[in-house]
Amino acid sequence: MKTILIVDDEPRTREGVRKVLESWSAGRYEITTSSSAVEALEWLEANEANLVITDIRMPEINGLELVEKLRDRQHPPVVIVISGHPQFDYAHKALQFGVIEYLLKPLDKKKLVEAVELAFRKEEELNRIERMERLVDTKLLETTEQETQYSAPVKEAIQYVDERLHEPVTMRDIADHLHMNASYFSVLFKEQTGLTFSDYLTRRRVQRAKELLTNTRLSINEIAEKAGYQTAKYFVKVFRSHEGVSPGQYRKNVSHVEETIQ
Repeated sequence: MKTILIVDDEPRTREGVRKVLESWSAGRYEITTSSSAVEALEWLEANEANLVITDIRMPEINGLELVEKLRDRQHPPVVIVISGHPQFDYAHKALQFGVIEYLLKPLDKKKLVEAVELAFRKEEELNRIERMERLVDTKLLETTEQETQYSAPVKEAIQYVDERLHEPVTMRDIADHLHMNASYFSVLFKEQTGLTFSDYLTRRRVQRAKELLTNTRLSINEIAEKAGYQTAKYFVKVFRSHEGVSPGQYRKNVSHVEETIQ
């Protein structure tokens, strides 16, 4: 269940927002409150919020400082700011921080609900983008998009690799298949794709592994084999060097994004 965190040092406003959103959500969302940004940050150390609705003027840490701290989180929530002061500087800075809406007190119930609905649509969009960024190798994508411009041997080499990712393919295998000198093929491939053949092959194997980690429940050993690695240990080493995390952690991270979309 998605969570909305309301942060305001004024009890009347805090409870008013909570009641409006509880009535609107009809149990679809968990709604919790904090009386200060300090209390909110303590709560967030052990919990996760999808949406934070925060006042600007609060003691110790104000709303904008809270928003700035939230941006450093691994999965930052979307934010709506509320304020009793229509100050341009506050609104401008809030928008710079990626705040979805800046609402003025006294709050209009309809505008509050509309802002929350907009915030959740934005969150879903950001989650989809994050998931795609985790899945797609942009350099590999560029190579694929330019494939129509490549010479016939390079196109055939790419097809050969894609059809045999689960096999121990080498550059010499490709060159022999194309009846070309291996050194000449190496230069030709790099010249047209911008990647060495070795780098391209590794990226394709890692990409295949990412797809399997995301879309199947196969074990790491099984995925290593299907991505063309003879040992899981070497696969984990290569994957970590490319993605900065182990295959298991990558799967966990992607699963987290999917859960937040539900």
